[in-house]
Amino acid sequence: MKKVLVLAAAMMAAVMSVKAEVGFAYDAGFEIVSSYIWRGQYNGGLSFQPDVEIGYDGEHTSLRIGAWGNIGASDYMFKKGEASYIDLEGNEINPNTKFMPELDIVGSFTACGLSVGFNHYYYCDGTSFFNWKSVADIDSLGSTSTTEVWAGYNFDHFFGVSAYINWYTTVAGNDLVYDDNGDPRRAWSSYLEVGYDYTFENIGLTLGAQVGMSPWASDLYGNEKFACTNVTLKLNKEWEFEHLTLDFFAQGTVNPDGINKDNVLIWKAGDEKLYKQKLSGAVGIGLWF
Repeated sequence: MKKVLVLAAAMMAAVMSVKAEVGFAYDAGFEIVSSYIWRGQYNGGLSFQPDVEIGYDGEHTSLRIGAWGNIGASDYMFKKGEASYIDLEGNEINPNTKFMPELDIVGSFTACGLSVGFNHYYYCDGTSFFNWKSVADIDSLGSTSTTEVWAGYNFDHFFGVSAYINWYTTVAGNDLVYDDNGDPRRAWSSYLEVGYDYTFENIGLTLGAQVGMSPWASDLYGNEKFACTNVTLKLNKEWEFEHLTLDFFAQGTVNPDGINKDNVLIWKAGDEKLYKQKLSGAVGIGLWF
């Protein structure tokens, strides 16, 4: 885990030390958020989220690779007490009593508004960083990392409309469903999201709307069949300075799938709230260089 975090820190330091050249592009910065919300799911409370990408920007193309992290102040509290498991070597593993930041490796290529890319999610739990194993091994090992590929289109490029559509599918890692006999198979968990942003130019405020859905059964998104899992409204305000950008956002999110009076709001923090609370909100502040 230390090696992974050192690699991410070194990557950010390298980006900050390189001056922009023709074609060279980078984004680096961080956000501090009151809640970590991902695709309609409540993933934790107060968090620090660094982000760095480097690449090339042309007139109509862009190539990026980078790293994104999440360090939650409440990671230990939310995961404490969950059951341990035995790995393939016979060792008892209980990552849920450890401090487990998240590290994602991301990459994308964009041409004329059309984008393709990958996201690799790792949770610094002591298991394999690249969990590219067979279904049987993943079921026995209990590794948590996953890898997804995605494709999308931004309508702003040709049509001048700030709308987009993205499709994500998990292709490797801990993404299983079980048949009636209890045998595991790959779920190919997928997520479709459409969004639209409108900017009030006179005040520099952007209102964004997102709707996301999982098209078939997935433990990753907690649905047993097609389900709308994310409806989000988000306000964002940016202040641009000579060498940095400061932004503030506030958002509200509802996960309509299986919503009821018991899970709309789960007031106590802990395992019952994590991933299960259906109504979530967050505010955050970011600094970008």
